[in-house]
Amino acid sequence: MSEAVTFAGTPLGQYRHICAFFHTPDEMYRVLMPFIQEGFTRGDRAFHIVDSRNWEGHVNRLRKAGIDVDSAMGRGQLEVRNWHEAYLRDGHFSQDRMLALIEEVLQAGPKQGYDLTRLVAHMEWALEDMPGVNDLVEYETRLNYVLPRYKDPVI
Repeated sequence: MSEAVTFAGTPLGQYRHICAFFHTPDEMYRVLMPFIQEGFTRGDRAFHIVDSRNWEGHVNRLRKAGIDVDSAMGRGQLEVRNWHEAYLRDGHFSQDRMLALIEEVLQAGPKQGYDLTRLVAHMEWALEDMPGVNDLVEYETRLNYVLPRYKDPVI
């Protein structure tokens, strides 16, 4: 039996789709970083979606936490995409396209030799008036039907 995956000091059960709200970036990284570091320690794959304005800052925080970002990216263990490469391709949110991407990412892990993919998606874009943002609640509901087919945690 494999070790439990933990988030915020709590072992995750069978359902691993977590929504977390934070007041500040420091608070967010204080909570997320142990989860991210645990994944690298165990050899899990990491897929992160961040604001393009914070891509470099995110990567720097990973480095500061002792993660060899360049090596992890080079071997496919870490992929960091910005919102426009994930949620907002073609300038708008499409729930069908995003659900397809999530499935693609989660299916790719085992094909690349990773038992688990830890997906961390920053969604502050949804606070802006972006085309398609009104479909977000329906997307999250549909995502809850997709994710139980996978053991990967999605934060």
